[in-house]
Amino acid sequence: MTVLKVVLDRVLTWICVVLFAALVLDVGWQVFARQVLNAPSGWSEELAKYLFIWVGLLGGALVFGERGHVAADLAVQRAPERVQRVTAVTVQISILAFAVLALIWGGYRVVHLTWNQTLTGLPVNVGWMYLALPISGVITVLYTVYHMIHISTGEEIAIDPDAEAPLA
Repeated sequence: MTVLKVVLDRVLTWICVVLFAALVLDVGWQVFARQVLNAPSGWSEELAKYLFIWVGLLGGALVFGERGHVAADLAVQRAPERVQRVTAVTVQISILAFAVLALIWGGYRVVHLTWNQTLTGLPVNVGWMYLALPISGVITVLYTVYHMIHISTGEEIAIDPDAEAPLA
């Protein structure tokens, strides 16, 4: 499973880099067309929305996979290691429930509802934008299961002591 995570991290990193580079180029073109050419580009604004949503959701899943997300764990840092481990697994279960219910199931429903809606600025339908929800949900579920297993077995520490020093 560690090999799968490493491959997923690398692929997701490159996808986010490519999407972000495309977003920068798109917004750069949008500003150039509006300010220099005096001819605003209608399609670039729509594309920027799509790229921003995809980068945000896939980037969020990647940060979650690296456990780089914000965590309010001041009280848990002072607890015994067993309490830290139980708390960490409970948090992972909560994240798993959110990812399954909101991202995957809710995302699937939104994609289904918007799949036939079209845009005027781009030759794609609205469903492609919302497809980022269930995809990022599946990735988040994979990372959650990975972290749950590794925290439960002691291969991964429950609370990162270097993340922020506890108050004295």
